[in-house]
Amino acid sequence: MDLSGKTAIVTGASSGIGAATVRLLRAAGVTVAAGARRVERIDADVALPLDVTDPESCDAFTSEAVAALGGGIDILYNNAGLALGRYPFWESTEEDEATVLHTNVDGAIRMTRLCLPYIRDEGHILFTGSIAGRQAYENAASYVAAKFGIRGFVYALREDLLGRPIRITTVDAGLTETEFSLVRYKGDTAKASAVYEGVEAMTAEDIAACVLFALTRPAHVNVDEIVVKATAQSSGGRIFRRT
Repeated sequence: MDLSGKTAIVTGASSGIGAATVRLLRAAGVTVAAGARRVERIDADVALPLDVTDPESCDAFTSEAVAALGGGIDILYNNAGLALGRYPFWESTEEDEATVLHTNVDGAIRMTRLCLPYIRDEGHILFTGSIAGRQAYENAASYVAAKFGIRGFVYALREDLLGRPIRITTVDAGLTETEFSLVRYKGDTAKASAVYEGVEAMTAEDIAACVLFALTRPAHVNVDEIVVKATAQSSGGRIFRRT
């Protein structure tokens, strides 16, 4: 499928996978309205502030983005998400749990509901999932729960949209070197860097290329799920590191 002339909304677009996907979409001729809390870091055709945990922010973003895109959406990429902490669950906090669940689950559901009335026939809704939503690993209970939750929502959304010409894809990524770990460890650069030591992790561009692959299949082909891990990773908790 040729993407030139299409329109897209991308959330979580200020860095990492979101920013890389915006770059590839624009290179393919897509007009992109992108949102994030750090709006000053967004490089898109339309850059708007967006906090997916805030209903008023989502309402305002959707209205402005749809107007700027001419009233219709061809691509919605629900990418905003995060993890907080690597600790056994008994050390978890109400605040961390709420942030993780509201960002990963509520935010994606809310943005899908708000954008769906504007998505054109042959449109495409995509989600950044995680291998954590397929197989649990230790010291990540709230994040695992969130990603399992969004995977369940996507399954249900596919059922509700059956018969409409709208494709739905999740990209479930493993070890990818972005600011994800820096956020997870709340700014501790030493802990964040250690996540990627001794292993060749995937890059944001690797995941963005998976997004573009799903988008460019023929209209009658729906890539339901892409599961992608670093070669040195067998599951969320098992990574072979060079010594």
